[in-house]
Amino acid sequence: MVTVTQSDIDAFQKDGVVLIRGLFADHVETLRAGVARNMAEPGPFASENKKAGESGRFFDDYCNWQRIPEFRAVIETSPAAEVAAQLMQSDSVQMFHDHVLVKEPGTSMATPWHTDGPYYFVEGKQTISFWSPLDPVEDATLRMVAGSHRWEKPVLPTRWVSEESFFPNEDDYMPIPDPDAEGMKVLEWAMQPGDAVAFNYDVLHGARGNTSTTRRRAFSLRLLGDDARYVERPGRTSPPFPGHDMTPGQKLREDWFPVLWPTP
Repeated sequence: MVTVTQSDIDAFQKDGVVLIRGLFADHVETLRAGVARNMAEPGPFASENKKAGESGRFFDDYCNWQRIPEFRAVIETSPAAEVAAQLMQSDSVQMFHDHVLVKEPGTSMATPWHTDGPYYFVEGKQTISFWSPLDPVEDATLRMVAGSHRWEKPVLPTRWVSEESFFPNEDDYMPIPDPDAEGMKVLEWAMQPGDAVAFNYDVLHGARGNTSTTRRRAFSLRLLGDDARYVERPGRTSPPFPGHDMTPGQKLREDWFPVLWPTP
């Protein structure tokens, strides 16, 4: 059983991030099998993130839960949706998408500092991502800037390899800060397989490269709460979900983004 305490809820609301030990502990082998299937059969959004001169392999892919049975099973049977409802203080929880990120041993490329929210076509205060390693992690763990979800201006979204702006309206965003150089409060934890960092879509986060001799497989689950609504962006979002036919201010269509909590 996974217990969410009031201090967990308070930390999530204040810092935008909290560690939930063992959230997917009963599902690690299933998720590992799903990641193996995903890497053997990549989806249309799969990418290999590598800059010139970088070593190793950094694979990521998203929006595969409907075709990979292992991911669907974990999404539907794990306590993630119920925990999300408690942390977000939301009456309902809606599916958004899944994301797999694998850094093979000796992968030098870092996950750059970024916030997820500006890439998405959804806005709201009640949003949550779970990032769960499927291998023990120390240096290659997720790093989060506490309280950054409450900044007045969103952080500029960029393309990870080229470092170009993702959208043309750069003036609408703040430049990407350097949290270590600027003395920001960075939260990070050594984690075991099945532990999960829960964070708001607008929290600034990143991760170092994987300089260890073991893989760093991670499964992310992105969920939505009561106030999440569709918003238009000045270009193709990531993920794009073409042909969704939604209008600004609309809750995401439940036939594409099903309600997970309360359990149907």
